[in-house]
Amino acid sequence: MKKAIVLVNTGTPDSPSVSDVRRFLREFLSDPMVIYLPWLIRMILVNLIIVPFRASRSAEKYRLLWNEQGSPLRTAMETVVMRLGERLGDGFQVMGAMRYGNPSLDMVMEEAKKGQFSSVLIIPLFPQYASSTTGSVKRYVEKITKEGEGLPEIRLIEQFYSNPAFSDAFADRISSYDPSGYDHILFSYHSLPLSHIKKVHPRHEEQSCICTSSMPAHGTYCYKACCYETTRILAARLKLPEGSYSTAFQSGMSGKWLGPFTAELLEELAVSGKKKVLITAPSFVADCLETIVEIEDEYKNLFKEKGGEELVMVSSLNEDEEWLYNLIINLF
Repeated sequence: MKKAIVLVNTGTPDSPSVSDVRRFLREFLSDPMVIYLPWLIRMILVNLIIVPFRASRSAEKYRLLWNEQGSPLRTAMETVVMRLGERLGDGFQVMGAMRYGNPSLDMVMEEAKKGQFSSVLIIPLFPQYASSTTGSVKRYVEKITKEGEGLPEIRLIEQFYSNPAFSDAFADRISSYDPSGYDHILFSYHSLPLSHIKKVHPRHEEQSCICTSSMPAHGTYCYKACCYETTRILAARLKLPEGSYSTAFQSGMSGKWLGPFTAELLEELAVSGKKKVLITAPSFVADCLETIVEIEDEYKNLFKEKGGEELVMVSSLNEDEEWLYNLIINLF
């Protein structure tokens, strides 16, 4: 019997049309692991306020992202699934799923049920654990495990930022851009509401936590702590001098989100005279709206407006299956 490998990413609309983007946003934001509010309040907020106002603007950004093959996130997933399946051989079947959108996790798990696999290994493609990403996948898997019959053994990887298969591959990718040729290296991670951080360790204040300099005992599943630890691991692999790099968080919506914000830090770097900045995003294993549009377009223009000359983004691992192959082989 084969072993099933299920790779899961956040998802993407079926097209950059307003209707498809609206459908995607509604599914994504309705997840209680994404917005911590009672069901009725969440539904009113999502369906009457957020989606009606954001769908059109988000569709414009997705149109900038789309290429001839469609969504880069989806095409990268399809290529990795194919290559990984070829590498792993007949004893495995690799499937790709999106937590929101298509191919849906529901559909892929139904296939897993029919396949009579000896086991299913689920790998959410998020290096650092967060309740709104890996936590949502975990909650879904726990639900179908309780409700379903005939399911094989299911194993879920909760995070892998410190696994050498990932960190070595990501460090090699950054190294290929010759970091020594830049005035500063910026590690940018997706921001989260501070309420998500507080829920992980309610007895420890986020503002006074030591995680920006070392990993605390309570930080194992704290997204902020794991992001700073990721920076330290990659900086050590790259032998970056102290003071030559920083950690920041992008896509924050307000002061109630995890900072410092990438956009603000880039402004400060430009104003302080840093002309060439290399930016890398180790919370993404595939380039997407946040890297291709937000960093390469919006942040690059912002950096130049403030006096910077060159902002270069390190491409993510994308279609590289080598690191995933090493990760999976080590797990078995």
